[in-house]
Amino acid sequence: MKILDIPQSGKRGLNVSQDGQFGQISRATGRVANPRTPSQMTVRDNLSHVSAGWRALEEIQRAAWMAAAKDTMSNPRLNQSGSLSGFQLFTKINCALAQFGQDQVDAPPAQAQFPTLAPQNLVIANASGAITLKLTCPTSPGENTIVRGAKPLSQGRETCTDFRVLGMCPTPAQGSADITSLYTARYGVPPVGKKVYVQVNQFVDGWESLRRSFWAIVPASA
Repeated sequence: MKILDIPQSGKRGLNVSQDGQFGQISRATGRVANPRTPSQMTVRDNLSHVSAGWRALEEIQRAAWMAAAKDTMSNPRLNQSGSLSGFQLFTKINCALAQFGQDQVDAPPAQAQFPTLAPQNLVIANASGAITLKLTCPTSPGENTIVRGAKPLSQGRETCTDFRVLGMCPTPAQGSADITSLYTARYGVPPVGKKVYVQVNQFVDGWESLRRSFWAIVPASA
């Protein structure tokens, strides 16, 4: 239910306040689903190992993370943000590294300088029922461009926020990177008439750049 009130976010009693597409909304709390999918369990295992890594650091190492964290701001919430704690920065960097199969680090890496993002658009084709999804890439995405996707949605949807990591952007051929197998491995072949959203960003030394979203509607067979 949309409400007019002071800006709020989070749970209070039996209600949850959050920002919606057209303003602030309030809803009754519900039971959080916990299907314990392989991806969920991997994230939890990573967090457990990273937390243990923080406890195993020497105090001088923790102090270095605390100092670096003062220059790293949290994601804005209700137009407010603040600097991270040393533990939060350590977790942010090392959980990201673990997610993509890289070794944890004991010292805070310098803020990354990201090159220009290669993917510029999402193109979906349907040749006699064979549906392909490709990212237009005038330049090479390198080895550190992450592709996220969302399940197929109604083409009437104007926004999407529920994305999952599909993998790293493949090497392009003739200016296009084919992400069909990445997408269908997670969500299956998208039906004709549905809208497909993807997000791309870059990953360097545990840091991630801002995400860029693209969408396209699955066309009828040509």
